[in-house]
Amino acid sequence: MKPTSYSDRGMVEPTYRGSASVAREVDLMARIANGDRKAFEELYNLYHRRMARFLTRLTHRFDLAEEVINDTFWVVWRKARDFRGDSQPSTWILGIAYRKARNALRSSARFGRQNLEAESLALTSDEPFRTEELRDWLEQALEQLPVEQRLGVELCYELGYSCEEIATIMGCPVNTVKTRLFHARAKLQKLLPQLAGAGVPAPHGAGRQAAQERQS
Repeated sequence: MKPTSYSDRGMVEPTYRGSASVAREVDLMARIANGDRKAFEELYNLYHRRMARFLTRLTHRFDLAEEVINDTFWVVWRKARDFRGDSQPSTWILGIAYRKARNALRSSARFGRQNLEAESLALTSDEPFRTEELRDWLEQALEQLPVEQRLGVELCYELGYSCEEIATIMGCPVNTVKTRLFHARAKLQKLLPQLAGAGVPAPHGAGRQAAQERQS
């Protein structure tokens, strides 16, 4: 399955979860459960780049992203025997990373708000509208979402996971995932025109949708 990204920057390595790839990861997990360090190293290398980009987008801090990755794989090493194959290895591993990232984001919330305030000052410039600006607005809008909604958006649109897989990762009902994504999209539709500011083109359709919501 190839992820559907909400941006075209290619910031995240494509997630290919074909049968051969899944079978290989299941084999690695079995070997790790038996204390195979080479298998652990291979699995770490398979996931590090993907997770580093995903987590860096969320935290904007390389040190925090690396901390979450290390904490995640420490759990993988210790708990590999608990993996029963009820889900794909990637779903199980991302479930661990999700809980670690959620805690890390909550603990660094003040740091994130300070960064957001500083970055927002740049939006007062009169430079012509560019695609890069839209991406910057999107990043800032995402930072204003609650942690669960933001992580859900990243897992869905950046890493390409289905609602069912995200529910497994987050440990919640599928309908909860759908509700979080619905509210996240609604908030983004309202936030993006606000970040763009008066007189600057908003994403196609976003302003019209926001106006319809205000009238309803």
